[in-house]
Amino acid sequence: MSEAIVNIGLLATMDDGEGLMGLIRDAAVVIEDGRIAWVGPSSEAPASDTAFDAEGAAVIPGFVDSHTHAVFGGDRSAEFDARMSGAPYTAGGIRSTVAATRAASSEELAARTQRLLDEALRQGTTTAEIKSGYGLDVETERRLLEVAGRFTDEVTFLGAHVVAPEMAERRAEYVDLVAGTMLDTATPLARWIDVFCEEGAFDVAETRRILEAGRGAGLGLRLHANQLTQSGAAALGVELGAASIDHCTFLSDEDVDALAASDTVATFVPGAEFSTRQPYPRIDRLRDAGATWAIASDCNPGSSFTTSMPFCIALAVRDMHMTPSEAIRAATLGGAQALRRIDVGRIVPGARADLVLLDAPDPVHLAYRPGVPLVSRVWRDGVVTDRWEHRAG
Repeated sequence: MSEAIVNIGLLATMDDGEGLMGLIRDAAVVIEDGRIAWVGPSSEAPASDTAFDAEGAAVIPGFVDSHTHAVFGGDRSAEFDARMSGAPYTAGGIRSTVAATRAASSEELAARTQRLLDEALRQGTTTAEIKSGYGLDVETERRLLEVAGRFTDEVTFLGAHVVAPEMAERRAEYVDLVAGTMLDTATPLARWIDVFCEEGAFDVAETRRILEAGRGAGLGLRLHANQLTQSGAAALGVELGAASIDHCTFLSDEDVDALAASDTVATFVPGAEFSTRQPYPRIDRLRDAGATWAIASDCNPGSSFTTSMPFCIALAVRDMHMTPSEAIRAATLGGAQALRRIDVGRIVPGARADLVLLDAPDPVHLAYRPGVPLVSRVWRDGVVTDRWEHRAG
């Protein structure tokens, strides 16, 4: 069965077309067997079994959220309230989520993850990465990775989130555990390995050891870096060939040049700056240098409890000085590049039929009308849906 979406006012392909978003006006898309079969002017659309009239609205690719912590237990609203009342942000709050997560059953964790991903889908997200990192012991990390694997193939092992509370005085032993037994358990369940390299978490030498162990086990590399300080982690990530360096709040000129000369993506998570009142990163130097960047939600209970990629787009435009086109591209194609995927984040023949119909004539409305629920219809693998289902490959 094939379906044509016709009378699209502006189609943002993130490929060939006008400007950064690859716009095609008065466009059509044909879907067949869950994939994009044809893209072009509505007047030239080939015959299909069914048709849907977009009535002049805009269509964009589904958002690719390349950084989430969507499997966790507990609530940290009191911590947020305290921060908004003047308390500083530190990495230590993670430990409170660890206690709640360890106490939760796998089914309880999966039920919450389902709710969060359903929420994300209704706001246009069709691909999501999910990290572990709230277990910090071998068994709970295994459970978190198994739960994440129910929802996505983009599963990331983050045993090196912070040092487990019960091993706070035995850092070296914990690093050994992460790079040894915990990694051995995680490797069959994950595609990626990540480390939080920051004050209160892991230093550059510890990070190098863990990432090199993960790479040796066949996992791709991701990295939380330069969120609170210029730690040297960004340079390390580029050196090791990480797919993505995330946060990037404080980048030196050397970091920017290294990113621009590599295929490592700088992934920004403006929801974290919103929630922590940290300075927003600026993309001026990255733009001038020709680096690639993405936007992700960083959905987590402590520092960015949002599933809304449209919200993150609006923040990136207002506070990071991205243009709307740059921000929308970063939330779609940029996220795909951060996951080293070519089948999502674009509307081109052969890609997954992940499409978002906006209740708006132009994708720019995602930033122009912040907070307004503009996503009116979502196709995931060519099927209109409002419930997140796992898909393989």
